[in-house]
Amino acid sequence: MPVYYFEQYIVSFANMDKLWHVKHLLDSYEMFVKQDLIERTGDMKTDFEIINNSNFIVVSHNGAMDPVLNFGNKAALNLWQLSWEDFTNTPSRKTAELDLREKRQEMLLIADENGFFNDYEGIRVSSSGKRFKIKKAVIWNVVNGTGDKIGQAATFSNITFL
Repeated sequence: MPVYYFEQYIVSFANMDKLWHVKHLLDSYEMFVKQDLIERTGDMKTDFEIINNSNFIVVSHNGAMDPVLNFGNKAALNLWQLSWEDFTNTPSRKTAELDLREKRQEMLLIADENGFFNDYEGIRVSSSGKRFKIKKAVIWNVVNGTGDKIGQAATFSNITFL
């Protein structure tokens, strides 16, 4: 299992606590977007199950120079046609078409500076080469409990297969 280094943190995806990661995703969404992604229950396990089993996409990548996906709910894994193991070993840039990666990177930089980016749209590619357009995506910075940036996340439900 790979280990990825970014800033002062070491994250092994084999040891990642998904409950805490989803808590950080939800807390960060509320902090930057100023609303809740889901109606929180107060129980991390229940909130994780809601996110993991939702019909909208929730994905995140770590804070490396070349970010690697580190979370995808079941809907995301199905959309990209990947297992958890394969998904969490995929550089996030590889989810976008080659000629659109520069535009995607510009959006990620804006989200990094502002805390989030609303109403993003772009073309993505599944592991089998299926192309789809996402619209009205929200991208936000993910911070841990001490406020250190640990990556970025996205959520969307508007998907059109091309």
